[in-house]
Amino acid sequence: MNQAQYPKNEVEMIIEKIKGLGKLIILPIAILILFVAQPWVIVGPGQRGVLMRLGAVQKGVLSEGFHFKIPFVDNVVKINVQVQKNEAKADAASKDLQIISTVIATNYHLIPETVDDVYQKIGLAFEDKLIQPAVQEVIKAVCAKYTAEELIAKRGEVKSAIRTELADRLSVFNIKVIEVSVADFNFSNTFNDAIEAKQVAEQKVAQAKNELDRIKIENEQKISQAKAEAEGLKIQRQEITESLLKLREIENQRKAIEKWDGKLPGVTGGAMPFIQVK
Repeated sequence: MNQAQYPKNEVEMIIEKIKGLGKLIILPIAILILFVAQPWVIVGPGQRGVLMRLGAVQKGVLSEGFHFKIPFVDNVVKINVQVQKNEAKADAASKDLQIISTVIATNYHLIPETVDDVYQKIGLAFEDKLIQPAVQEVIKAVCAKYTAEELIAKRGEVKSAIRTELADRLSVFNIKVIEVSVADFNFSNTFNDAIEAKQVAEQKVAQAKNELDRIKIENEQKISQAKAEAEGLKIQRQEITESLLKLREIENQRKAIEKWDGKLPGVTGGAMPFIQVK
């Protein structure tokens, strides 16, 4: 069968149908190839992208948002730059050789502009490779400067020293330390017993001191009261003058006259007492 057997318009119609069918087949294939190749990448919030071309890390960091890449050639590694938390158990010895154990919680984040360098030199296992060992070394170095009792009494100072030294060590690797939390320092049972005994002894000393203070205050109060009473008697003695005595004598005589009934004593034999009446 050849084209001569069909009218010209029918041939054109067949050709158009073949073209339309080809478009219908090509379009899904093109869409499928587009999604498989994915010539773009989306970097999410709190992330940065490291561009790798044929396995080699490229300079520069992809920020949040939409970016194009070369299909089958480029690959983008997304790295979290938000604040993260790392907890590490640490053992150390104090200045007075007491064994200490604690838990350090470190809040940190990668410096966004340098994640390409971090990925190239360290990779994604930076917690195991850098943070955990750094915490262990810092705890040992800081605790060795304080006695066991100072670690308890100077908790704020110890925490500040740990944070400063840890931040200095990790900043070299483009890791920024935000904050450090130190759990309670745990000591050996022997040391805990010694601390408890010392606290009991200090409490007894404080109680004895309070009792002595109480006795001292009571004695001072008694002395003050006795002094006041003596001062009062002294004042009274100073007020009893000769004139006062004469006035009291005259008062007594007046009272005797008021009580006399005008009769003389029934028995005489001596001089009659003379009463002066004024």
